[in-house]
Amino acid sequence: MPEATFHFPPDFKWGVAVAAHQVEGNNDGNDWWDWEQQEGSIKGGRRSGLACNWWQDAEADFDRAAALGVDSLRLSVEWSRVEPRAGAFDEVALERYVEMVRGLRGRGIEPMITLHHFTIPRWLSEQGGWESRETVRLFVRYVARVVQALSPYCDLWCTINEPNVYAYQGYLAAIWPPGESSFGSAMTVIRNLLLGHAGAYRVIHELQPGARVGLAHAMLVFDPPRDGSLLDRVATRLIDRAYNRTILATLRRGIWAPPLGFGLALKVRETLDWIGLNYYTRQRVAFDRTRSEDLYTRRFHEDDAELLDGGYGEFYPEGMLRCLERLVGFDLPIYITENGIPDDDDDQRPRHILTHLHILWKGIQRSYPVMGYYHWTLVDNFEWAEGWTLRFGLIAVDPETQERRPRRSAEVYGNLIRANAIGPRLVDEYAPELRPKLYPG
Repeated sequence: MPEATFHFPPDFKWGVAVAAHQVEGNNDGNDWWDWEQQEGSIKGGRRSGLACNWWQDAEADFDRAAALGVDSLRLSVEWSRVEPRAGAFDEVALERYVEMVRGLRGRGIEPMITLHHFTIPRWLSEQGGWESRETVRLFVRYVARVVQALSPYCDLWCTINEPNVYAYQGYLAAIWPPGESSFGSAMTVIRNLLLGHAGAYRVIHELQPGARVGLAHAMLVFDPPRDGSLLDRVATRLIDRAYNRTILATLRRGIWAPPLGFGLALKVRETLDWIGLNYYTRQRVAFDRTRSEDLYTRRFHEDDAELLDGGYGEFYPEGMLRCLERLVGFDLPIYITENGIPDDDDDQRPRHILTHLHILWKGIQRSYPVMGYYHWTLVDNFEWAEGWTLRFGLIAVDPETQERRPRRSAEVYGNLIRANAIGPRLVDEYAPELRPKLYPG
């Protein structure tokens, strides 16, 4: 009897995702560039520097993406390049982005453009950044200018990347700029980001009525310890609500969901044409009365969990399906806008790709409206506070020499894309240890 092949829909989008500051190089006009200059802010003391040199030669990596069979690429626009001074737009920078997205189209690759991926211009940071309500208006102005320039080549837009991560890392954990630790500030920032998303949604549709506009939401799976107490279970539910559910509930209902606040949020309701899921890992959660800065929780991994490079997280593919279950209620198209692992020696990534995409296939069989998958990432890049210590790329990059070396996982992804399916030969060649799970008996 022939063994099953797990086919994806014929119009399924196969993509990779990147972010401007992480790949372009010499983005010296934003808050992250300034943050990198502070001693101790980046692991290993490294800086983004030339990054992957995309500002000068993104096209070489576009060719590599096309060779894999990728038909969509998620990239972001760097606000500080487009508007280096308040109200002064750089037409040369805009033309470079036009050149990039036109180059993608010419290679048969559809761009998904993210308009805010963690960085803001220095001048905006100096006047309060996303803690200031005025930033909502300024963001909408910037978005309008970008859409005017790029809409002939793009109609798939992601307004904001991971508002929860941005607020947590910069305004609670204090490990990203501006380095604050204030729960109230973090909630203000998320509210303003959602208002910025809503304003961007409307201006994009005014300028491009047929646009498809969404937001990328990061989700972590939180579980109590296997022998968790009642307090552990309550703590898990609270942190799950704060991190995963609050933003979704506000967008869906048009009411500020606690702890974001109370009252109507009608401006943000019905401002999604699709929703993006960024999924990476799971954390165990226990109550800890000494950790007020982390909502009185201690997060950890079980001793027998399979961990990722650098303590990044747990290898837990089932979490993708659990997150998707929460998004189905929006009754909107869903994109996996990020999914990947740091794996310098590539000993886990082939299995990671196959297991996560098999889980995704299961969701599609349940009629979950998943339209595409964007692997994080195409090439190793500057990984924020982790610097160059975490290697997420299908293609290895030496930031000193700019040398590229495709990893074996690039073959896995390319072969999967070309087949538009996971089959037994692919499993046997790249991750034979999966055979008992995918082909039991």
